[in-house]
Parts: sequence; structure tokens; C-alpha cells
Amino acid sequence: MERRKEYRFGDMVLCYETDEQRHVGLILYPASVPVPEHLEKKAALDPLVQVKLTRDMYKGCYAPGNTLRGSESTMNLTLKEQTLRSEGAKHFVETVLEDARGCQAIHTASWEEGDRFIRVNCTYENKSDHSVTLELLSSFSLTGISPYLPGDCSGDITVHRLQSRWSQEGRLLSQTMEELQLETSWNMDSVRCERFGQIGSMPVDHYFPFLAVEDTKNHVFWGAQLSCPASWQMEIYRFDENIAVSGGIADREFGHWMKTLLPGESFSAPMAILTTAHTELLDDLCQRLVEAGEKAADAAPECEQSLPVMFNEYCTTWGCPSHENISRILDAIRGKGFEYFVIDCGWYKADGVPWDISMGDYIPSKTLFPEGLGKTTAAIREAGMKPGIWFEIENVGHASEAFHQTEHLLKRDGAPLTTSRRRFWDMSDPWVKDYLRERVIGTLKKYDFEYMKVDYNDTIGIGCDHGDSLGEGLRQNMEETMAFFEEVKREVPGIILENCASGGHRLEPGFLAATAMSSFSDAHECVEIPIIAANLHRALLPRQSQIWAVIRESDSLKRIAYSVANTFLGRMCISGDVADLNEEQWEVIGRGMAFYRKIAPIIKHGQTYHLSPQIAHIRHPEGWQGVVRVGQNGDAYALLHTFGGNYPQEIELALPEGAPQHVADIYSDTPETVLVKDGKLYYRPQENWKAVAVYLQKK
Repeated sequence: MERRKEYRFGDMVLCYETDEQRHVGLILYPASVPVPEHLEKKAALDPLVQVKLTRDMYKGCYAPGNTLRGSESTMNLTLKEQTLRSEGAKHFVETVLEDARGCQAIHTASWEEGDRFIRVNCTYENKSDHSVTLELLSSFSLTGISPYLPGDCSGDITVHRLQSRWSQEGRLLSQTMEELQLETSWNMDSVRCERFGQIGSMPVDHYFPFLAVEDTKNHVFWGAQLSCPASWQMEIYRFDENIAVSGGIADREFGHWMKTLLPGESFSAPMAILTTAHTELLDDLCQRLVEAGEKAADAAPECEQSLPVMFNEYCTTWGCPSHENISRILDAIRGKGFEYFVIDCGWYKADGVPWDISMGDYIPSKTLFPEGLGKTTAAIREAGMKPGIWFEIENVGHASEAFHQTEHLLKRDGAPLTTSRRRFWDMSDPWVKDYLRERVIGTLKKYDFEYMKVDYNDTIGIGCDHGDSLGEGLRQNMEETMAFFEEVKREVPGIILENCASGGHRLEPGFLAATAMSSFSDAHECVEIPIIAANLHRALLPRQSQIWAVIRESDSLKRIAYSVANTFLGRMCISGDVADLNEEQWEVIGRGMAFYRKIAPIIKHGQTYHLSPQIAHIRHPEGWQGVVRVGQNGDAYALLHTFGGNYPQEIELALPEGAPQHVADIYSDTPETVLVKDGKLYYRPQENWKAVAVYLQKK
């Protein structure tokens, strides 16, 4: 094997290697840790594009059913050319691979000066004289892990993934290669592969499209995220002493996906975000990945840039908003510093019909809003807030008229794709597009809504009828959904879009970039909220993570402070019994809102450090959690929670290097003493289920 070319992109190096057959592999490593010239390793080059065409030979050695990597289609691709080009501050390495049929794979790695990550995509072009059918096309594939370890890296590689279930998003799963049974076989003639991902239109309903691999001996990480709103997969693969990682759209075996290309046609895989770092902290690697969302977040409407506080009435009315109860809420929160007021689900429901089976028609209820929705939005504006409204644009409930528009709904096996609660619009249907323009965009314009919460509460699963495959039907439908998001933004300039999918089931880079913020979870009133919210800092920018603080009339002051402090891990969203709270309860909320505004610049631009043990039981947490976020402005804040069970006599947090050490403010329900000395923060907890936030400044 010979090293072909290296490109320095910031503090990262892209190293393209070729073998005698002119296959090309990509190694990514930190510039601060040069790769040894000669490392004893029994390892063949693993190609940077993984592709499988029907009729081509599969990899043997127990690969079928486990992976489509290493196929004849992949090994047929050899280097045609590689070029480096620049467009101002943006730089691109384009690698063109070609097979004997004339088909090409174009692999592009792009980097913008100042970024700490690269973007990678891959396009397959059919330049042959006959059609070809893809059943696998990777977005990225990295080889050579770890280039610092000889042999098979035994005992020195850890894999990190982020798991997700409804209302338990973002749990960190760390496993060694040995625990994953990815050790080499005794004769290195057997495929080892861990293929994982998510199937359906909720791309974060089992795993996040995230992967990190750590060389624990040399303290080097490799990380990847996929921007994919539909079914996706990632793979950790080895056949010899090399470890490779790849990812992209879920393939034929995993996601029921095939795509036929006629001569002259092409297909592009989803975009991937890659990075590497020399560090002992997974948090450092995650920070580099989530920074890829900064430019999109900065492009959100101007009113979003101060991270304003919002009120959402869902946990007040539970799907039955009306002019009467909204007016009562407005009287309670007027002048208290809220900037958005969101009318959530149910504004359209017929009498006696639950909100969650009647979405789709979107005609305002005359019972709930007897004088029209316009009177309510006017009242919201008069109270000094921007009005928002909830839609579930892609699904229809079985109590709606839309449910019976079967010619315009997605099909599987020729019948409308139906779950126990919903059916799904065919988002590519021109009739559906016009319908949504009238019922959704028309409503936004008619009542001058400035905020739209876009919810999504069921999943298409493996896909829908399409000439190529179920998975391709799903992919195209989700592409049309993303296009509708962009149409809304064009038609209603300045609108704030919230991404919600039963809470956090769409927290992937594509949806995050298309919207100003996202619902972090459907954990509305749960004690585990701070655990989920902190975990999500590894996957998305906190400035885009909207966190519930649901306040009940029966809540103690301690419980209120606990709920409010949770929102310091993202965007503050208040709901609950606000019309029935007393002055003492409002005083705790008010102090929390003031504290939130102080730390908003740190939430917006900063880095998070998880400084406590991982919580073993999310639903019934015990122990404590400590999180510190250091801002680009030099300030920081620490957030401490105690849960059930035992907690230490004294909590000690070793602050990140360079963090300020002057305690400028403390938020809790009671006066608290926190000491910072010699780079460490000390706090003596006195109670379970307690939250304490500490604002740190340089003296």
C-alpha cells in the first residue's frame, strides 16, 4: 500500500491511500498526532466508497445478512482522478472512482476555513449503456482505525453511540470492540460487522445517527453524524486488523432500499459530518460535530438570536385550547417576559373528538373559538407575544375527513398505509401540496402566525409503495417533506419553525438545519428531564433544544426551581397551571427567567462538560448530575441536580481548564452556598430532588 495524498484541513488531516489495484481509502487523523510511517498491521485497504449493485457478487466470509460492504461492486471501483479546488474559504477534495462499465462514484470532502469538521457526500453516476440498481451506497467510509496502534488494537478501542426511546432520548452507550464481538477471527477470514441505525420516518427512534470511535491508549477520537430524515445505517466493520466505519442510507438488507438508475442518471447519498480529535473527552469530539449546525442556527430569524422565553399551552389545556382558556392564561403571564405564545394541538377538533385522531382537516373549531381564531391571535399580540400554532402536516387522524382521501395517501401493498391512529399524506402528490398550501400556509398567513410547531406522531416504518423499493418510496416522501418546510419559510418570511416528532424523534442534522429549534423530548413533567436534556448536548446545539418546564399549582417551591432549572440546558418553554399560581411561586419562576437570560449567551455559544457519573436508571434516577457549560464570552454556568437515593456529602466538580471561578449568582428555591477554589466547585447537598445553578464569571 502506498500513501497517495494528504490534505490539511484546519487541525485535521485527510489521508488518501491507494493499493496496487488503485482502490482508494480515506484515513482521517488529528494534525497534532502524526501517523507513524511504519506500523505493523495485517490490514488491507478498505475503500472510501461502499456500493453494491444487484447481480454483482456479495462479499463472502459470512457477510450476507450482516453487511453489504466489500462487494464486487465496491472492489470494481478504482481511482480515475482526484482534484483539490477552492471557492473562497471553502475547499473541496473530489475523488472520482470508475469501474469497467463506465459507472462512477464521486466522493467529495469539503471544509470551510475555521470549521472543526468536514462534510462528505457521495454521488453514484450510471454512465453505462444499461440500467443499474443500487442496494447500498455509503455517504462516508473511514479506514485505518486506529493508525496509532499495531496489530488488532486489542483492548484499546471503545465505540460510543447515542440511544433513543420515546421520552428517553440521548442515552450514551459505550462498548469495547470486544463487547461488540468485533475482535478479529483467529485466521482473519471472517467478516465482523455491527450494523445499526433506524428504520422509518422518525430517524431518532432507536439510535441517533451518531457514531464515535475512541483509541483509548492514544486519546484520539473519530466521530460521524448523518443528515438523513429517513432510514439510515452506520457500520463498524473489520475483516483483518483494520477497523473501518461507514454510514449512509439504510441498505436493501437493513432498510428495504433499492434505487434503479437509467443510463445518465445519478443518485447522491445523504450528507455526513466527520471529525477527529486528540483529547481524553468525548465531550470535545461531540462539540466539534454539533458545531456543524451553527451556521443554520445563526440564519434563524433575528428574534431567535436572543433565545427568547416561550409559553406553550399544551400542558395547560392538554389538547383543548380555546379563546376562553387562552385569555385566562394571557392575563396570568402578561408582562412577565414571555415572547412567544404557542397554541398547541386541538384547536381544530370537533366536539367530543380527541385531538390526536382528528388532525388533517385543520378547520378552526367554532366551539373553541366562537369569534374566530383571529380574535385569539390578536389577544396574544396585545399581550406582547408572537402567536404560534401547532400542525401535524404529514399525518391524518382516523376521525378526520382527510383520512378518507385515500387516492392521496401513501400506500403499501396497494392499500392505504394505516396505523392504529394515523394515515400519511403522499407528500409528492400535487393535490396534497395544494391542500397543505391552503390549510397550513393559508392559515399561517390569514392569522399572521409568526411561529409554527410542526409535530409528527407516527412513523411510516420500512416505507411505502414505489417502483424501486419501499425504502426509496420513504426516502422520496421525506425529501418532499423537507421541501415543504422550505416552502413555508419562503411563503411566510421570518416564521419560526419548531421541529417536534413525539418530542425528540427527529433530532438529526437535516431537520435541525431546517428549523429554528426542536422539542427535546415528550418528557413534559418527568424528574428525568435534566438527564435527557444534558445527554442531548452531545447531539445538537442547546440553543436549538426546547425544554419543558411544566409548573403545577400543587408544586412546592423546590419542585418549581427544579423544573425551571432544567431549561438552563437549552431553550426555556413554560407551561402548566400558570393562572393558578401564587406570588411566591411566581417569584421562583421569575428569578429563574432572569437567571436564564444571564446565561443565554453561554447556552447560545459554548461547550458542555458532563462531570458526573452516568445515571444508570433514567426513569427512576438516583444520585446526582453535574454539568458545566463554558461560553465563548468567558463566562460559564454549572447545573447540579440531586435525584433519589444517596448523594455524596460533598459534590466536587473539577472545572474545565480556563473556566471562570467567581460565583456571580446562584439560582435555587432556597439560599445556597457554593465554593469555587483552585479550579474546583464544591457544593454540599442537603436534599433529594434539588436543583442548584451557579453563574460563574471572571473576577
